[in-house]
Amino acid sequence: METMPEHTVRSYGEELRRLREMVARMGGLAERQVADATSALVRRDAELATEVMGRDSAIDTLEREIEAFCIRLLALRQPVGQDLRLIIAALKIIHSIERIGDYARNAAKRSVVLAQQPPLGSLNGFQRMAKLVQENLKGAMDALVNDDATRAGEVWNSDQSVDEVYNGIFREMLTFMMEDPRNITAATHLLFVAKNLERIGDHATNIAETVYYAVSGETLGEERPKADSSAFAVVRPPG
Repeated sequence: METMPEHTVRSYGEELRRLREMVARMGGLAERQVADATSALVRRDAELATEVMGRDSAIDTLEREIEAFCIRLLALRQPVGQDLRLIIAALKIIHSIERIGDYARNAAKRSVVLAQQPPLGSLNGFQRMAKLVQENLKGAMDALVNDDATRAGEVWNSDQSVDEVYNGIFREMLTFMMEDPRNITAATHLLFVAKNLERIGDHATNIAETVYYAVSGETLGEERPKADSSAFAVVRPPG
């Protein structure tokens, strides 16, 4: 059986390592976007929010670079087994990261408007929710870099906490709107921000699910645990 020269194998291994690093770098950019968008919201910092919106193009550019790199690997290396799963996973993961960047940009856009509105509530729930989704995104990226299926599974199972915070924010905003119609504009924008963070959490767990399959060759359960009950929320008028 003909074997590949050692330098070719080494070069291929370096390419796969570079692929992991590029995807992890893209994830790091998205994580920073989420952190800064949330900071802009809490600090009522329209300048930072505008900066976040302008940085989104860097994520889009890196997505295109990684996509081209993956296509080149598929064409030239003809990977099989775990290598093939890694490359296909990378193509799926970068799409999720790009969507995370879009949601962070949308949250920042809302923050610009909210900075012009009277403050509404403490926003502690938003900080908590952002921290959770950032942790999940970082955990998913670490699992990819380290070929850690166990860590990926932990992230996949952790989305319920995000949903629970989201449910609380949803009810709080509805209550604010019912107590005083003047709160409707700010509360509506805050609901959109909360939904953006909830969707970021969903994409982080999607990434973890993809990493799990890439590393283990096995799929996780049919449906991950969820706790979003906002569709069934009932808020009664005061009094």
